[in-house]
Amino acid sequence: MKPIGVRPAAALSWCRSLPHKHGTCSSFLLLPPPVLQFFSLRFRSTASNPQFHRIDFNNIKKLEDALFLFDEMLRMRPLPSVIQFTQLLTAVTKMKQYSASISLYKQMGALGIPINEYTMTIAINGFCHLSRVNYGFAILGSFFRRGVVPDVATFGPLLKGLVLEDRVPEAVKLFLKLMRERVCEPNEVMYRTIVSGLCRTGNTSRAFQLLRLMEVEGKCKPDTVIYNTVIDGLCKDRMVDEALTLFSEMIEKCISPDVVTYNSLIHGLLNNGRWNEVIRLLREMGSRKISPNVFIFNTVVDALCKQGMAELAEGEVLPMMRQRCVDPDVVTYTILVDGYCMRGQMDEARKFFDSMIDLCFVPNIITYNALINGYCKSLKMDEAMQLLRELPCKGLKPNVNSYTSILQALFRSGKCGAARNLLDDMQAAGVVPTTLTYCILLDGLCKNGRLAEALSVLGMLNSKGIYLDIAVYNAIIDGLCKDEKLESAWDIFCNLSSKGLMPDVTTYTVMMNGFCREGLLDKANELLVKMEENGCKPNDVTYNTIVKGLLKRERYRKAMTLLEEMRARGFSADASTTEIVVDLILAKSQNPAQLEMIKRILPTFKHEEKNIE
Repeated sequence: MKPIGVRPAAALSWCRSLPHKHGTCSSFLLLPPPVLQFFSLRFRSTASNPQFHRIDFNNIKKLEDALFLFDEMLRMRPLPSVIQFTQLLTAVTKMKQYSASISLYKQMGALGIPINEYTMTIAINGFCHLSRVNYGFAILGSFFRRGVVPDVATFGPLLKGLVLEDRVPEAVKLFLKLMRERVCEPNEVMYRTIVSGLCRTGNTSRAFQLLRLMEVEGKCKPDTVIYNTVIDGLCKDRMVDEALTLFSEMIEKCISPDVVTYNSLIHGLLNNGRWNEVIRLLREMGSRKISPNVFIFNTVVDALCKQGMAELAEGEVLPMMRQRCVDPDVVTYTILVDGYCMRGQMDEARKFFDSMIDLCFVPNIITYNALINGYCKSLKMDEAMQLLRELPCKGLKPNVNSYTSILQALFRSGKCGAARNLLDDMQAAGVVPTTLTYCILLDGLCKNGRLAEALSVLGMLNSKGIYLDIAVYNAIIDGLCKDEKLESAWDIFCNLSSKGLMPDVTTYTVMMNGFCREGLLDKANELLVKMEENGCKPNDVTYNTIVKGLLKRERYRKAMTLLEEMRARGFSADASTTEIVVDLILAKSQNPAQLEMIKRILPTFKHEEKNIE
C-alpha cells in the first residue's frame, strides 16, 4: 500500500466519485495535505517503534489462546506495537474466527490502540466474510482519510463480499472502475471472484467477455481456473458446443486442462445425451496423464444407468476404470444395481449386489433399497421381504424408502391386509411415514375398492393435524369419482383452499374425468375454463380425458374444437382416444360432423376408408 501522496490527484478524484449510499464508503472526509503527510510518516516509522515485545504467535493453536494473549498484550507496558496487534488479528482470521477478529479490532479502537492499513484490511476481510460488506466499505473510507491508497489486498475481500451477498452487478461495477481508473491493478484472485460470481448468477456471457478483456487489457492472463469457471458456466447453461470450443482454445494456448475442466465438460455432455463424446473425453484424459477420479466415473455410470444404458456403463466404463487403476466403490456398484433394477433385469442386479460382497464391499441402505425397489417393481414380493428382514442382521436399519417400495407393491398385488400390517410394523420400528407413504396408502386403498377405509384413514390423519399434500387428495378424489360418489369428490375439491392447498393439473383432470363419466360434459368444460383462469395449464391427459368423454356422448363438434386446441398446444390424441375414432371408422358412420372430426384426427382417414371398403 502506498501513501496517497504518490498519486494524489487520481486518488482524490476516484474517492469523490464513489456512490453516496448509507452504510458504505460514501462519507469519506479527505484530510488536508499536512495531515496526510503526518499519517504517511507515522506508518513508515512503525517498524522501528520502541514498543516491540518478544511475543511467540506460533503458540496460538485455538481461539482461546488468541484471546488470552490479547489480554496479556493489553497489560504490557509499554503496549506492543500495532504490527504485533495486527499479527494477532491475522492469526485469529486464519482460524476463520471472523467475528472474534472484528471484536478484537473494535476493542483496539475503543482502547485507543493505534491501527494501520493492514489492521483495517483484516477488519474489512472479516466483515466481508460475515456478509456485512457495507461495514467493510465504511472502513475503506479510513484509508483515504489517512492518506493511504488501498491495494488489491483491500479491494479483493470487498469484491468477494459483494459476490457473497449476491450483489454481483455492484462487484462488476467496482471491478471495472478499478481497472479503468487504475486505482489498483486487479490480480488473478479478483478476476476469479468476478468471473465466478457472473457464472453463478447465470451471466456466463459477461464472464466470457471478461475473459476476453483479460487477454487484451489485463496484466493477468486467463489461467486454468478462469477457463474452468467459464466452461462450467457454459455447460450449465447447456451451451456445450461453446464450452468445447473454449476448451479447444485453451489447449491451443498451452493452458493445461485439469480434472475439473473434464468434469464440467463430461457433466455438460451427459446432460445432453452425448455419450460417445463422454467416452472420448475419458480416453483423452488418459493420454494427457490426467486421472479421472472415482467421482467422475460414478457420474458417468449414473447418467448412463438413468438413461437405461446399464450395459454400456458396465461394458465401457468399468473396464476403463480398471485400466486407469481407479477402483469401483460402493457407490459405483449401487448405481449399477439400481440401473439394472430400473430395467427390470433383476438377475443382473443381483449379480452386482452379490459381487459387492465377494469384493468385501459392504452394501449400504441405499444399495438394499435399490434392490428392494427392483424386486417390488417386478412384483417379486418374497425376495423383497427377505431383503427387508435381512437388514437388521447386517447392522442396517430400514428407512421409510425401504418400507414404501414394498407397501406400494403390496397394494399393486391387491394385498391390502398385508400392506396395512407392514405399515404397522414400520411405525412400531420407529420409522415415521412421510406424505408419500400416506399417499400410497390412500391411493392403494381407493384402487382396491376400499374407499370407506381410505376415508377413515384420511379423517384420522386430519384429526392428528398431519399435513397432507395435494397428491393425497388427488387419490381420494379419483377414488370417489370412480366409486360414483361425485358429490363427495366435488365437496373435497371445493374445500381444498380451506386446507391451504391449490388444485394441480392432476386434481382438475380427475375431477373432469368424474364429470365425464357421469355425462356432465358442460361441467367438465366449465372446469377446464376455470382451471386456466386459476393459472393451471391443462396437459395432454386433461385434453384426452374431455375429448374421450365428448366422443362417447357423440358431441363431435365440441370434440373437434378441443382437438384443434390440443394440436395448437403441441398435444396429440392418445391411444385410447384414437381407438374410439377407429371404432367410428369401422362403424362406417354417415354423420357429417363425425366424418369431419375423423378426418381431422386421422389425416390418413381416406386411405383407411379405402382399406375398409
